[in-house]
Amino acid sequence: MGRRALKRIKADIDISAHFKLPADLPTPWNPAALFGREAPLEIEVGSGKGLFLSAAAACQPESDFLGIEISHRYARYAATRLAQRGLANARLVHGDALELFSRYVPTATLAAVHTYFPDPWWKARHKKRRVLNEVFLRDIERVLRPGGAFHFWTDVEEYFRTTLALVAEVTGLVGPFAVSEKPAEHDLDYRTHFERRT
Repeated sequence: MGRRALKRIKADIDISAHFKLPADLPTPWNPAALFGREAPLEIEVGSGKGLFLSAAAACQPESDFLGIEISHRYARYAATRLAQRGLANARLVHGDALELFSRYVPTATLAAVHTYFPDPWWKARHKKRRVLNEVFLRDIERVLRPGGAFHFWTDVEEYFRTTLALVAEVTGLVGPFAVSEKPAEHDLDYRTHFERRT
């Protein structure tokens, strides 16, 4: 299923504080330079429209959140959502998460990595394109600090089972852990756009 069309975003909204390119990231890696403070950092891979990123940043002001989105249009849309809500603890980077993790993120520095409803690449010949592959899972384990968490959700059972097997095979990460379900209290009380749609 393809992505639905995005609503038009207002051109007069300044997203310069929230929308970043890989070249804008501090080198060497220094989240304090990006956010203006020292705080636990969580990264979301594949932010889409930014629903999780904006909700998490609003609910956890003591943490910083960095979203990575490969689609330029969606990255700008998500950054606009962050700017409209005035979330100083969230940024969106337009780029390839696999490259950004390997090039920028040092070992044992992240409180959490979030990957919600990644593209399942249904056809057998396309499965090699899945973001949760052997190399990236090892990188996720590398960047998590002791006690850090990897959050992965999918609505594709085969992808879930395959990823669990791969996590067990190539990493020392433990899980999965049950997540208690609760009905949404309002339209924005969902972690992701996909969860809200279903």
